[in-house]
Amino acid sequence: MGYTIAEKIISSHLIEGDMSKRGSEIALKIDQTLTQDATGTMAYLQFEAIGADRVKTERSVAYIDHNTLQSGFENADDHRYIQSVAKKHGIYFSRPGNGICHQVHLERFGKPGKTLIGSDSHTPTGGGIGMLAFGAGGLDVALAMAGAPYYITMPKMVRINLTGKLSPWVSAKDIILEVLRMLSVKGGVGKIIEYGGEGVATLTVPERATVTNMGAELGASTSVFPSDDVTKAFLAAQGREEDFVPLAADDDAVYDEIYTVDLSSLVPLAACPHSPDNVKPVSELEGMHIDQVCIGSCTNSSYLDLMRVAAILKGRKVAENVSLAIAPGSKQVYTMLAQNGALADLIDAGARILECACGPCIGMGQSPNSAGVSLRTFNRNFEGRSGTADAGVYLVSPETAAVSAVRGVMTDPRSFGDYPNIELPLRFFTNDNMIEPPAPDGKDVEVLRGPNIKPFPLNVSLPKSLEKKAILKVGDNITTDHIMPAGSKILPYRSNIPYLSRFCFAVCDETFPERAKAEGGGFIIGGTNYGQGSSREHAALVPLYLGVKAVIAKSFARIHMANLMNSGILPLTFEDPADYDRISQGDVLSLPRVREEIEAGSPVTVEDVTAGFTFKTVLSVSGRQKDVLLAGGQLNYISRKNGK
Repeated sequence: MGYTIAEKIISSHLIEGDMSKRGSEIALKIDQTLTQDATGTMAYLQFEAIGADRVKTERSVAYIDHNTLQSGFENADDHRYIQSVAKKHGIYFSRPGNGICHQVHLERFGKPGKTLIGSDSHTPTGGGIGMLAFGAGGLDVALAMAGAPYYITMPKMVRINLTGKLSPWVSAKDIILEVLRMLSVKGGVGKIIEYGGEGVATLTVPERATVTNMGAELGASTSVFPSDDVTKAFLAAQGREEDFVPLAADDDAVYDEIYTVDLSSLVPLAACPHSPDNVKPVSELEGMHIDQVCIGSCTNSSYLDLMRVAAILKGRKVAENVSLAIAPGSKQVYTMLAQNGALADLIDAGARILECACGPCIGMGQSPNSAGVSLRTFNRNFEGRSGTADAGVYLVSPETAAVSAVRGVMTDPRSFGDYPNIELPLRFFTNDNMIEPPAPDGKDVEVLRGPNIKPFPLNVSLPKSLEKKAILKVGDNITTDHIMPAGSKILPYRSNIPYLSRFCFAVCDETFPERAKAEGGGFIIGGTNYGQGSSREHAALVPLYLGVKAVIAKSFARIHMANLMNSGILPLTFEDPADYDRISQGDVLSLPRVREEIEAGSPVTVEDVTAGFTFKTVLSVSGRQKDVLLAGGQLNYISRKNGK
């Protein structure tokens, strides 16, 4: 029996476990890591706590791309800390303005056949170049940098065959929106999505990266494309021919699920508020008034994307009712647009050019007007994520965004005329002078810490029993944006957990932080797909600080469940999902034999003292994860394992 692409990479990096057993825990050697600054400070504090002198990976890179608004000292201090700790410990440092981590990594560092984990949920972007790339919590990245393996549950293998060829005005964004429409935001949980078929050869590496980037919205472990002649040409254009390795699935590879997407039948699509899988054809939304258009993010800020946008805007004017903001994904893209005149076309049309960073996608500026409609080429449209609570955010392709910006209403771009035929250059302009290498020997490098950088919270060993109130009950598809919001007012405090705790679950219940403190912590009750979205481990660290002992939910998103366990918070699932409806917020819940039951691997008994009934929960973990939870989290587990 042959191997899939993912199985080939897993096989060559397998340290522990049996990859033939779907759902069992395996451990992988990690070749590369990346961090961004919203999660990076905490990741490097954890790396320092582990005690490693230098990173053990082939390449680790620290990017500054999230917290680039500097309205106070906090972000600048975090950047200075990350730069100094990177220089000391063997990590490359991508300076503010050099670009978004996933775009730059694809251009300058990604290698087919290699493993990559990053403290950002859109790290699977690297699958567009044939990497096995996972989003992870900061502690998992810190451990990988220290040489530890990365543990995951062996995923199912899903193949999506691409047939035909995209029609004019239909783009890679429409491919992944169609997959989201088919599978939903829960459809990829526990799975690796692999793309194959004749249609793959028609897609460039930047287009493939758009598809793998938004695979995160499926809940998938990761997504991957073959490494082929298209990949080779892209690497050659980046001056990295030596990094090419051919990689394809075996003809007799076996998949758990197989789907087909006919590229030639796709039409321009839009994800409507407030979920990436709420997808409709743009033609059904034609004529809808819009207030704002934002083009960029790690999904759609490549040279190819922005050259198409520039061709659409050339000689035209942005409609008077529309604010258009454009953020190039990297300094490379920005420079090339400036050199060939496309930047002038964007500016002349009335676009506002932002720096090469995540910007509006993470709520860093460009919030829409109240009740405004914003078309964005981004990957998430969760309620309130834009910074405007009542805004309606639609996710669209760069082509749909640009045409709509000119027309002033939502517009199917197929009505616009001839499609701009843009080819990738035979050679990209490369200048890596904003990527700082580490010191050859970092012993004498001083790590610089600002006053906003506070210690991260640590849990204690799991007691024999727990009794606390259900201090919050929430519904399905709760995102990490609900748990720990982003945005320009909050992100500067990512290295200050006590201050950050003021905003925990504020989107759902602004009284939650004070109630959690008053009660001395408690339990959270959740629905299906609890913790979807970002990899931010702050969505576990802040509840830990507030005394949350367990989350009892119908199901969990992969990365968030791992982050909860790393913090020593129990991720329990209902044995009978109907029990969710029987619990009320404020009920006192008792876990009378929790440690004994977890040690025995049996269901965990929960007594609802207030309502007077008992129910069972399941803890779906490996033996190693069980020991982590019993120790009160990953760092406690490591310390005890090392006799500290």
